[in-house]
Amino acid sequence: MKLDDLPPVEFAFPGPLRDRLVAAILTGAKTSTSALLVGYERANEPLPEVGQQSAVVNSAGQRVAVIELTDVRVVRLGDVDLRHALDEGEGDESVAQWRAGHEAFWHSAEVRAELGDPDFTVDDDTLVVAQRFRLVHAV
Repeated sequence: MKLDDLPPVEFAFPGPLRDRLVAAILTGAKTSTSALLVGYERANEPLPEVGQQSAVVNSAGQRVAVIELTDVRVVRLGDVDLRHALDEGEGDESVAQWRAGHEAFWHSAEVRAELGDPDFTVDDDTLVVAQRFRLVHAV
């Protein structure tokens, strides 16, 4: 399948964070990611499935890599484990550090606007879609 035929996958919003995440995918440092289940529900989108391939999009909107999902789990935020946190490739050394960074992102004005809830917050019971993937091809 050609890169242009694959559905796009975007990490964070365009800008410095996306650039860091895409770079980490391209180097192989990032092999997991997390998303809020409520985001899928509010967008009326199906959950990703194991085996699904997607084209990674950079901040300029270019397709720069193909990834394939190898594991998809829905877990409580309070149950995210260290292996998942480390494999996100963002330099976190503990689940607490990973969680602080993700809470800051999920509580951002951009995420709250995307969810249509200016007061949105997460807690231990918030459901997270924890995904593992492998880099198939980089452009």
